[in-house]
Amino acid sequence: MSIKKKMPLIFCLLVFLILVTNNTIHYIRSKNQLLATNEIEIELITHEVSFQVENIRDGSLYVEDILGRDLRTASLAIKHALPPNYQDITNEQLKKLAQEVRVSHITLLAKKEDDIIGVRSSDPEEINMSTKGWGYWYEAFQQLLSLTPVSVGKGLTLPNFWSGPIEIASSNPDHTDKWGYYFDGTTNYIINPYFRDNEVLEYERRFGPGEVIKGFTKERGVMEITVFNPKNFGKKNEVVHLNGNSYIRISAQPIWYGSYKYPNVQADAKFIKKAIKTKQVQSYKDNLNGKSLMKTFVPVFSTPAEPFVIGLVYNYGLIEKELKHELFVYILLSFFIMIIVFIISLIFSRSITQPIGYIVEQVNEIAQGNFKNTLHLKRKDELGLLTENVNALAHDLQNYVNDLYKSKELIEYQAYHDPLTGLLNRRYLQEKLKLCIDRANDVGETMSVLFIDMDRFKQVNDSFGHNKGDEILKIVAERISACLPSDKTIITRQGGDEFIILLMNFDINATKAAAEKIVNTLKKTYLLDGNEIFLSASCGISFFPEHTKNMDTLVVFADIAMYSAKKLGGNKFIVYSEKLIQSNIERSKLEARLRKAIEIGKVEVYYQPKMNVDSGTIFGAEALLRWNDEEFGFVSPELFIPIAEDIGLIHPLWEFVMKEACHQVSKWNRNSSTPISVSVNFSASQFQEPCSMVKQVHEILRESQLDPKNFEVEITESILLNNSTEIIQSLKSLRNTGIAISIDDFGTGYSSLSYLKNLPIDTLKIDKSFIQDIHEDYANSEIPEAIINLARSLHLNVIAEGVEKEHQRDFLLSKDCIQMQGYLFSKPLNREEFKQFLLSEFK
Repeated sequence: MSIKKKMPLIFCLLVFLILVTNNTIHYIRSKNQLLATNEIEIELITHEVSFQVENIRDGSLYVEDILGRDLRTASLAIKHALPPNYQDITNEQLKKLAQEVRVSHITLLAKKEDDIIGVRSSDPEEINMSTKGWGYWYEAFQQLLSLTPVSVGKGLTLPNFWSGPIEIASSNPDHTDKWGYYFDGTTNYIINPYFRDNEVLEYERRFGPGEVIKGFTKERGVMEITVFNPKNFGKKNEVVHLNGNSYIRISAQPIWYGSYKYPNVQADAKFIKKAIKTKQVQSYKDNLNGKSLMKTFVPVFSTPAEPFVIGLVYNYGLIEKELKHELFVYILLSFFIMIIVFIISLIFSRSITQPIGYIVEQVNEIAQGNFKNTLHLKRKDELGLLTENVNALAHDLQNYVNDLYKSKELIEYQAYHDPLTGLLNRRYLQEKLKLCIDRANDVGETMSVLFIDMDRFKQVNDSFGHNKGDEILKIVAERISACLPSDKTIITRQGGDEFIILLMNFDINATKAAAEKIVNTLKKTYLLDGNEIFLSASCGISFFPEHTKNMDTLVVFADIAMYSAKKLGGNKFIVYSEKLIQSNIERSKLEARLRKAIEIGKVEVYYQPKMNVDSGTIFGAEALLRWNDEEFGFVSPELFIPIAEDIGLIHPLWEFVMKEACHQVSKWNRNSSTPISVSVNFSASQFQEPCSMVKQVHEILRESQLDPKNFEVEITESILLNNSTEIIQSLKSLRNTGIAISIDDFGTGYSSLSYLKNLPIDTLKIDKSFIQDIHEDYANSEIPEAIINLARSLHLNVIAEGVEKEHQRDFLLSKDCIQMQGYLFSKPLNREEFKQFLLSEFK
């Protein structure tokens, strides 16, 4: 379709969308205005109705008190007019006396066996009527008969008199009565005068909300007004069964005032309940009795009495009718506007399409590579500007072709360089390595491959985020580049924290010297956001042609050597040898043996005592894992714990230690007058899901019946470095239940100490490396002393581990560090050995 045809269509479509949007907005606005007006009207109506309901409530209580006092006056008159024994009185006497004292009826109540019944009455329904099932009424009768003031908390209490609240008569539910009861001990009966029907309800008929409700329902749109009892509406009626009659108490009536001609009980009950619960107006629309209605429920809480809900039924059809009329007017007006727009767009499109056709012809020339033609169009509008831009485009395209050759060099650079560090990348190494080997083979030169991997770099990413990790990788790349001559080396980044370096024509000694220089340089401090980060690197070396002439195998050998360096603790370089392959095979076998040992329970928990050296007593123990394999013999935890972390077995090991240690220490404490505590090491893996970990710790303590005050969590500084909200909250949650938190190997990790004052920590454990460095003349004691002083200034407990010599113990005691553990006191002991150690200590 040509532009000439498209433009009128587009203009019309655009105007159509604008009109539709405008009409929709007007429609919504009109609807909202009508609903707002309706809400204001509803608010005024409910305000007036609620005022009348509250007024009638207050007025009714006032009238009840007046009626109650009138009934007491009548009771006194009745007492003076009747003999003291009801046996001497007839029902006819009571009828006549009721007319004289101006009450509806008089009933005499007397105690019969275990009941109080009507013995004489001007109302036949009251004779022989039982009152035992009347609840607090019966309690009031008993108090009157015992000549004590009535204290049931309902009705009106006066001397020797009680007047019950207005209620439906249980003897005849067709009537509503107001009763009075008088007894002063001079008669053998209770005098019970009462008013009936008109005398009781006249005030409400005259001044209640009924007339107001009728007035409002005559207004336009208001179909019905109802005052609901929210406590009983929509529920099964609370029917009272007394004296052979069934009725619903006034207070339990579901509807107090108004009519209910448009019933929808289930839905209405739901919205009434919601209005009371939220204390907000609720409404819904529905078709009832063939009419479109909107029901609104307004909760009223303005009095101390029970709240009530005013329901209004509004003729929503009136709103819909008015909205349809407005919509018709908008549509008719839009139709005429569309016709005008279509005519104008036809005229406008012709003035646009002719010059566009000329521009299109010239652009086709440019598309075919002819950039020299220049367009001429004498217009000062956008088409004139477009002509100038087309001419400029032709000029730019010519320049672009020239720039393509320059861009090719940049693309080649990006293809072979790492975007983060600027070093050469894996692709370059793959292509260059073969060429280097071929050249070295041709001229008889040697070549070295260094495979470098940063130690513990994952903790930096986990703690500070990958952006900060990238900053450290840039520093690593700069340090490596500064260590090596650029003319004889190729430095590449393989990805992550791995780097491969090719050294051309370096002998073995020169290669080792270069590797040592790189390892020493990379272990220097890294400063990140004010924190000093300590990292190290593991390096593997392979030689061409000594180890292999295959380029892929050469890199694999360097990788194997690097991994061996990492297994030995990192921060070193290792030259590849055939023994390393055998070591790799043993690791695989060790992993398999470890899995089996965990499955069949061949790992054990040992306990190293924690001593209070000042008092010479044991106050706790650290739970430690030990594994004695049938094939490998005793396997050091320093070897199998990292393997367990690598292959995902650290959590089963931690769970085994937790359960075994908690159950065992709980058992020892039950048989001891001096309970001890047990500490368990938590790795970073336990804090990957902190909430789940906290829950599991509480479950294990509960199952083992170990008091949380006798349990301690040992964590390393690397866990706290993350300082995440979840970890902080989980530690606080543990500590709030009485569990202690200690930092293990303190001083060997990251040097930032801000977490000490921000996190819930109880104890610092001085790392054994600092303790074992102390000489007999107390040389090299500066760091332990600084940690002790730091703990004391932060009001933290401090314990020294790895105490093996007496002079180490004496130094610690001189600095008031009295809690220690180490071989000077005891090595880690199995369950039976530790039990004997405890028994010997407490003898």
